[in-house]
Amino acid sequence: MLFLNPVYQQVEQLYADKINHFPLIRLIFLSLDKTIFYLIVYIILRFLYLKFKKRKTKALKELKLGIFVTYLLLLFFLTVFRAPYFPWEIHLVLNRPLSDINMIPLVETFKLIRGSSIIDFLYNFYGNILWFIPMGILIPSLTRKRISLTKVALIGAVISISIELLQFILMSGISDIDDVIFNTLGVIIGYCLYQIGKSIKKLFK
Repeated sequence: MLFLNPVYQQVEQLYADKINHFPLIRLIFLSLDKTIFYLIVYIILRFLYLKFKKRKTKALKELKLGIFVTYLLLLFFLTVFRAPYFPWEIHLVLNRPLSDINMIPLVETFKLIRGSSIIDFLYNFYGNILWFIPMGILIPSLTRKRISLTKVALIGAVISISIELLQFILMSGISDIDDVIFNTLGVIIGYCLYQIGKSIKKLFK
C-alpha cells in the first residue's frame, strides 16, 4: 500500500485475531489505497486533457465526474482487481471451464441462507444491491438530457456483467448470475431515489 499502510498496520495489530472476516478488512484498505492512487492519475490526466483541448468546464460537473470515477475505481478494485496494484501485474486465466459460471438464478443465494455464516448472505444480497445504488444516482446526474430508467438499468447490467466476466478470466471472484440481478436492482433503486430527490427539489424552488 502506498498511502494507507501505516493505518492498516495498526488496525491489523489490534483486530486481526478478533475479526473472523479480517481478509475483507484488508481488501477494503487495499482497494481504498489503489483508488487514491488511480484517482490522482485520473485528476492529472483530466487536467492535461482539458488544458490541451482548451476546454472550459464547470466545477460542479468535474466534481460529479470525479465522484463517479472514484466510485467506479473502488467498485472494480473491490470486485475484480483485488490483488494486482499495477496493470502489468494482471494475469489472465483463459482455460477455465464455463461450468464455473453459475447461470441458474438464486441457487447460490439460497445456499448462503442455509450456510454457517449469515454475514456471507448479507454481503452477497444487500451488499450487491447497495454497491450499485450510487450508480443509479450518478449516471442520470451526469447526463444533460433526461435518461430513462431502462437505459440506466441496462448500463448497470452491462457493467455488472463486465465485472462477472472479468472475475471469471482473472479468477478474482465467483461469477454468478445472482450478482447481476442484485446489482441491476440496486441501479433501479438508485435511479428511483434520484428522481424522488429531483421532485423534492422542485417543490422547494
